[in-house]
Amino acid sequence: MSKSSTSVGTNYEEAQAGSSKADFKNKCKICLKEARESNYWLRVLKELLDDKNLELDRLLKESLEIKKIFGAIVKNTNL
Repeated sequence: MSKSSTSVGTNYEEAQAGSSKADFKNKCKICLKEARESNYWLRVLKELLDDKNLELDRLLKESLEIKKIFGAIVKNTNL
């Protein structure tokens, strides 16, 4: 999970220096995929722990927000 989580940030950093709009959009698509993977693993962890963990709930909420942000970026980046 830490690999996909950190990949979101590194890919977005690379997207900022994209060589074109297409490159920017492609890197943001990668960010979205990695954010989805991180969200998946957080949901698995929540099921395994089977208790009320406020920190985990906060991380799940944040990962959902990040997915929405990158989804909107990908959708609204016109080529």
